[in-house]
Formats: sequence, C-alpha cells, structure tokens
Amino acid sequence: MEISAVIPVYNEKDNILPMVERIEVAFQKGFKKYEIIFVNDGSNDGSYEILNTLKMENPNVKVYHFIKNSGQSAAIDAGFQKAEGNLVLMMDGDLQTDPEDVYKLLEYIPEYDVVNGRRATREDGFKRKLASKIGNGFRNFVTGDNIQDTGCPLKLFKKEVVKSYKMFNGMHRFLPTLAKYMGYKVTEIPVRHYDRLHGESKYRVFGRGFKAFKDVFAVRWMKNRMLTWKIEE
Repeated sequence: MEISAVIPVYNEKDNILPMVERIEVAFQKGFKKYEIIFVNDGSNDGSYEILNTLKMENPNVKVYHFIKNSGQSAAIDAGFQKAEGNLVLMMDGDLQTDPEDVYKLLEYIPEYDVVNGRRATREDGFKRKLASKIGNGFRNFVTGDNIQDTGCPLKLFKKEVVKSYKMFNGMHRFLPTLAKYMGYKVTEIPVRHYDRLHGESKYRVFGRGFKAFKDVFAVRWMKNRMLTWKIEE
C-alpha cells in the first residue's frame, strides 16, 4: 500500500461522499494503491449507515466504528494503527482542507518524516482564529516548539512515525511536537483552507482551550523525561 488517508468522523453525513470523491480524484493522479480509512467516533446522524454502504461499494474504503464516542485522539489512534500505507495522510471529515495538497506535502518526503500543513488563509471566524493564534503561541512557549498551526488537520507522515505514537486523550493536538521528541524530522508548509459547507463544527473555543492548556504541560513533562540512550557501535 502506497498511502492511507485517515479520517476521524463524528456526525459528518453530508461530507462523507464528497470527501471520498475528492480523495480518490487526488490519489489516482499519483498513487497506484491507496486506502481511505474512516473511523466513526460514535456518530448518531446517519453517518454510520452511509459509511457501511460506502465500504460495500468501494473496495478502497475501510470503515471502523467505535461503540461510543471516544474523542478525536482515540479515532486518530485507531486509524493510525489500522493504516497499511507507507505514507499516512491525516485529514478531518469536514472538507475544509484539500486532498490535492497531499502533493505539496509529498515534496518534502523523504527529507522529512512529518510534514504539517499550515492554513495559509484560514476560513474561520475571528474568535477561532484569535484563539488558535494564542493557543499555538502558548503551546510553543511551553514546549519549545515552533510549529505555527498544530491544529491544521492536514498532515503527512511516514508509516514508522504513526506506528510509534503512544496516544493519550488530547495528544492529537501535539503530533508534530511528539514526533520531534522521538527524533523524527518535521517541517511545516502552507496549504489551502475552506469554509465548512455542511454540518457544524464540533469544537467549542473555550472548552477546547482549557483542555489544551492542561495537556501542554503534560507534553512538556514528556519532553523532559524522554529517554535518549544510544548503544555504542
């Protein structure tokens, strides 16, 4: 398998079919073998039935359903563990990023192990933009990182990176930083970003910010206690 797309889904019934169509159009331009992995995080809007029909009709689509809503970190972790591709493209299920941009990210492989997208023209409200800017600045101050848009859902990984993650709740916000801690090379490049056409955002600015505030200190704790031993050749 050349590439896997990993897409966590929670109540995105109107975005699923156009998402698959756009990913297939993009992937067929440059990849011979690919898979599209949806992890359904306990949706209750009809996404379950749409995904089941889709996987029956499309052999490139794989679907995994959580028994109950378990959160985005859990959904990403499950997708990473199921992915078979040598490369893994992470996306959200809201169509706000463009799968065609995988080729922009691909230009930086194999020099880098993780290529993080940065939403160059973010199409969100002022409140979310401001919260994101403050959050990224605080996160970088505490962790010593320099990633400007860790919340961008479009990320490309080498397979060995996603298989090495030991995920905890909330850790999906720190994937580039955690990769750096493990010794992988990470870069960040601009990608496109669009308004949401269907459904509603699942994020609440202040609730999300409070959780991230706590998690950032846990990530710094990991950094300070990361094992970095080497055996003499």
